[in-house]
Amino acid sequence: MAEDEYRPLHTPEELVSGLVTLLDVEELDTDLYRGMKLPGGRGRVFGGQVIGQALQAAQRSAEGKDAHSLHAYFMRAGDDALPIVYRVVRDFDGKSFATRRVIATQNGQPILNMAASFQVAEDGLHHQDAFPADIPPPEELKSESELRVEASQHMPEEHRKRFLNWKSPIDVRPLHPRNWFSPTKRDPVTYSWIKALAPLGDDTAMHRAILAYASDMGLMATSMMPHGVNWMTPGMQTASLDHAMWFHEDFRADEWLLYAMDSPWAGHGRGMNRGSIFTRDGRLVASVAQEGLIRKREPRA
Repeated sequence: MAEDEYRPLHTPEELVSGLVTLLDVEELDTDLYRGMKLPGGRGRVFGGQVIGQALQAAQRSAEGKDAHSLHAYFMRAGDDALPIVYRVVRDFDGKSFATRRVIATQNGQPILNMAASFQVAEDGLHHQDAFPADIPPPEELKSESELRVEASQHMPEEHRKRFLNWKSPIDVRPLHPRNWFSPTKRDPVTYSWIKALAPLGDDTAMHRAILAYASDMGLMATSMMPHGVNWMTPGMQTASLDHAMWFHEDFRADEWLLYAMDSPWAGHGRGMNRGSIFTRDGRLVASVAQEGLIRKREPRA
């Protein structure tokens, strides 16, 4: 689609269809894929997009096995106005497990390296953490979109339109809504219900890619909560440094999932964040860990 033909997506179905298209990488050659650019992109690539596309590229080469973990390092900020090329390296193929490496590049430079492991489904010993207590259902919480409308009433008119134009294919309903403009110090623990805005098909690989995409939403902010800052605080420099994810059980990304996040440590310009993702009936289906850059600089004049 030509740049001047881009039409913003608005309906839930359009937003989710756009996300599926974004993550459906194009095969250029054996183990070489291209992820499309974000339509209308004008800034830094969202880390979840690169992780989701890289995972999809790796999944294409591991037929008969399901992704159970990924470990990614961000090296450079990507440009969301450009496509991303993904090269898959088949490091190991065994009877039960397979390992892949993925190198994501733009303009000939790597922006992300990822290792992913795959396994043939099997039974085994089982235990899991308990579902968090006293969490209200998503129907009782406001969505991020509704919260943005409320917050926009307290911001200058020249910034309001851009703030409200934010549209996400993921419905996020936080238990503790963030304060974009004047955050206060609080414990580094937070919960959000998440799901795709519209129904998806039955491709389990796509459900994993979409959850990988969504797992980068709000996670790094957890490590900034005890300090009363966020990415909009003047002088704050933030970026994802690495991202790890483990898939434990099957799930659907178009059904409500509880994302429980906490931060055990921050220091030396970095913040450590952890996440546990549960289905509504209490199954722990994924775990996440991420370290992010949270550097406080003197604001520019």
